[in-house]
Amino acid sequence: MECRVLSIQSHVVRGYVGNKSASFPLQVLGFEVDSINSVQFSNHTGYSHWKGQVLTADELHVLYEGIKLNKVHQYDYVLTGYTRDTSFLEMVVDIIQELKRANPNLVYVCDPVLGDHGSMYVPQNLYPVYKNKVVPVADIITPNQFEAELLTGKNITTEKDAVEVMDLLHAMGPDTVVITSSDLPSRLGDRFLVSLGSQRKVRPDGSRTTQRVRMEVHKVDAVFVGTGDLFAAMLLAWTHHYPDDLKMACEKTFSVMHHVIQRTISYAHELAGPGRRPSPPQLELRMVQSKADIEDPAIFLKSFFCPPINTSTRRALVLKRISPRRQSACDRITRDLCLVSGAPACSIHPKVI
Repeated sequence: MECRVLSIQSHVVRGYVGNKSASFPLQVLGFEVDSINSVQFSNHTGYSHWKGQVLTADELHVLYEGIKLNKVHQYDYVLTGYTRDTSFLEMVVDIIQELKRANPNLVYVCDPVLGDHGSMYVPQNLYPVYKNKVVPVADIITPNQFEAELLTGKNITTEKDAVEVMDLLHAMGPDTVVITSSDLPSRLGDRFLVSLGSQRKVRPDGSRTTQRVRMEVHKVDAVFVGTGDLFAAMLLAWTHHYPDDLKMACEKTFSVMHHVIQRTISYAHELAGPGRRPSPPQLELRMVQSKADIEDPAIFLKSFFCPPINTSTRRALVLKRISPRRQSACDRITRDLCLVSGAPACSIHPKVI
């Protein structure tokens, strides 16, 4: 049965970010992907120079109306990432609400990009839109620690706090929450990051159950652009294939990320030469070369189930998110991501662009 995704993200001519990072992997896994490009740039903004255009809310509406007029606006998923414009984001919400009225089973996957490390790198007027309009209609969200704290008004200083924040986010709407970066200490030392994930399900009798998983991820000394968009796309895909098994969905997602990033950094170092730091062009994701790993990733690490919320031990899943230095119309998050096997049975971790 055909599964169709509407992906509203950025586009670059050269490299992989936004829709360029999400579309190919989803298609490889059998999804039909309809892309609306929120921006069209020559390349991502980590390069020395970039040129391009930004789609307005009115232009987004025109594109969507064209789809509607042809009666081809039936979707199973909507995927969104970074935006800097309030009116554009509000138009996205309007579209999602209309699509959900047509298909109540539609799943909206949202990366609520607001900031990191205690500061916002989008206009502050986007915050109430995300909190009051976007998160309530989302089904899967991937905030970093700063964004999770901002959306809930609760600080995270312990793993217990992180679990409570995820429950607060559940109460706002989303059934699946992945905190994509965290300052929580890793039990494996400073070279590792902790990641937290939580999935809420309704049993046939109407009662609720919450599944939590946790793993630790090794830090990589490089900045990758487009990995956050790839991560959200893979989480969409693998939660689709394993809707009741967050553990397996996370293992698949993290393993894809590991293989793509390892292939990318190996190639980048080869191009840069001994002792030289790879440049942004050299660190573009090796997406096409990773096709086989995207289709059938060898599981690189095992996640661990966590006890229910009412026990003293809490766990989760996360990905390390690194704040971008540029605050432009195409700023995004970069993720410092590399998976490590043999993780202990309890931890949280980070995220990428």
